[in-house]
Amino acid sequence: MRALHYVSARTVNPVDVEPQDPEPGQVQVRVAYAGLCGTDLHIFHGDMDARVQHPLIFGHEMSGVVTALGVGVDGWAEGDRVTVMPLAWDGTCPACLAGNEHICQNLDFIGIDSPGALQELWNVPADTLVRLPKDLPLREGALVEPVAVAVHDVRRSELSAGDKAVVIGGGPIGVLIASVARHVGAEVVVIEPDAGRRASIDELGFPTLDPTAVDQTAAVEDWTQGAGADVVFEVSGAAAAVRGMTALAKVRGTIVVVAIHSQPREIDLQRVFWRELRLLGARVYQRQDFETAVDLLAGGRAIPTDALITDVVPLERTGDAFTTLEAGQALKLLVAVGGDR
Repeated sequence: MRALHYVSARTVNPVDVEPQDPEPGQVQVRVAYAGLCGTDLHIFHGDMDARVQHPLIFGHEMSGVVTALGVGVDGWAEGDRVTVMPLAWDGTCPACLAGNEHICQNLDFIGIDSPGALQELWNVPADTLVRLPKDLPLREGALVEPVAVAVHDVRRSELSAGDKAVVIGGGPIGVLIASVARHVGAEVVVIEPDAGRRASIDELGFPTLDPTAVDQTAAVEDWTQGAGADVVFEVSGAAAAVRGMTALAKVRGTIVVVAIHSQPREIDLQRVFWRELRLLGARVYQRQDFETAVDLLAGGRAIPTDALITDVVPLERTGDAFTTLEAGQALKLLVAVGGDR
């Protein structure tokens, strides 16, 4: 079967590997599509070499079809259409025992810490499978994981209908957070410096601000009649965004840190103190977020899939896809590992 190996910084090679039968408790999935995200880009750049194995078959956003069952697997059958919630926890650490298995202190993030979806046949624990509706195209099913990220972020924020939300960063996750926030009935503004991304976001019906051209704090105060936003989502990963995010939130407003910051950032704690702000982290997701994501995609209205999926490339062109991603010329790129079946 064909697979993609991450070998070293900026080097990924399509290779032939021998498929393995699923072990007890595992299910084998023929991968149709795999999505590429910011974490995959970090792997491609070599930023995670201290964490990942070499070579690594990576990728954790996907859709596919069950092809074989390991011993002891019930509730699944060949031909079932599925995605994977790529988290394996130990069940014994303090986080797990407190009910927070999704942020297990010894978490195996499948596709990063262990082999992932950029292979034609992928063996995964049966309990990571999430069922896809038969009428949801597998191409769109590959978006479930990033939509689940956005669902978790919005749920964690406790955003409500009628609230005002600011999303800092108009990349794929920023657009998905804005979409989920709008679905729950909030008003949303997206802050994004890139003109091309702003144009795409405007077409989706979200007002945008260019932080290089306007005073974003004044603009948000004007939009909220001087109150500030109920919730601010920091999705950009930029130091300047972190410095400015506290000025956008209302008294007792909420700031959700979604982006991965590779180094400590300067933050205005005076503003946190003065306005009694609530600062939250939002890392991955829980199963209910995956199930909600499937429902949103199956509904066909909340998530703008056609606008989000910029291109679909064959496995052999994954390296070119990363070049496109790092140039900021795409929202979501999919790899057609096996295509629609």
